[in-house]
Amino acid sequence: MANWEGVNEFVAVADTRSFTHAAKRLATSVANISRRVNLLEQRLGVKLLHRTTRKVSLSEAGELYYQHCRLLVEGLSQAELVVTQMQQTPKGKVKVTAPVNYGERKIAPLLHDFLKVYPELELELVLTNRKLDLIEQSVDIAVRLGQLDDSSFAYRKLCNRQLYVCATQDYLERYGTPHTLSELNGHQCLVGTYDHWRFKVDGYARTLKVSGKVACNSGYALLDAARKGMGLVQLPDYYISEYLKNGELIEVLPALRDDREGVWALFPHNRLLSLKVRLMVDYLAEHLGG
Repeated sequence: MANWEGVNEFVAVADTRSFTHAAKRLATSVANISRRVNLLEQRLGVKLLHRTTRKVSLSEAGELYYQHCRLLVEGLSQAELVVTQMQQTPKGKVKVTAPVNYGERKIAPLLHDFLKVYPELELELVLTNRKLDLIEQSVDIAVRLGQLDDSSFAYRKLCNRQLYVCATQDYLERYGTPHTLSELNGHQCLVGTYDHWRFKVDGYARTLKVSGKVACNSGYALLDAARKGMGLVQLPDYYISEYLKNGELIEVLPALRDDREGVWALFPHNRLLSLKVRLMVDYLAEHLGG
């Protein structure tokens, strides 16, 4: 019969590449993790991990053993979840990270409403424009905008967003309405975190470097500048939809609008989607998508 002694501990270390993070995940001590992994290596008669003072890495045998054990551990945990969640009320803490402005405007209000539905849950919301390490920071859900550039995470699309280039009627009357990308060189462009704007020309994605007198890493600040007639701005729909609808801002270059891009919920592949996380992701998708 298979001996599971030390397998959970080994998989946790392999997942996190850290005895400290593994101990935190399993709610035990580093010494206990180390002892159980050592006993596992002795029983197998092979070195599974290479340890230094700075990092932990898998040996060739360890990588092979990990790939098999990870599936077994996840399968066992999934089986337990399926059974226990049948009549379970979601409780405990969920840690979520999201970009600052989008998080303040969209994510935080929805999560607060979600907590009213499930009052036994706790929320830790980290709003930052840095991409946190989901494993190291013990993040359950990361909300990311735009194109995904890391395939090591599981993900679900929550909704789409659309970028628009717009300005006030007063600005366009004073400086003219651009009809081609080359004409943007003669305009005051309000520059955000990136000084390139995105378009689609003849079916192909195109980026264009822009410049102007105002640059800021806040979408709200750029929106204020645009509403005061200081230049053209490219912003996502959730900043400017109401101003496009009421006519305060006018869209330009609509034929060159870039494709809609996704808003995503990411979670680690090696972390099972618990009931509380699954319900929260479902809630965000339902309300953001609507």
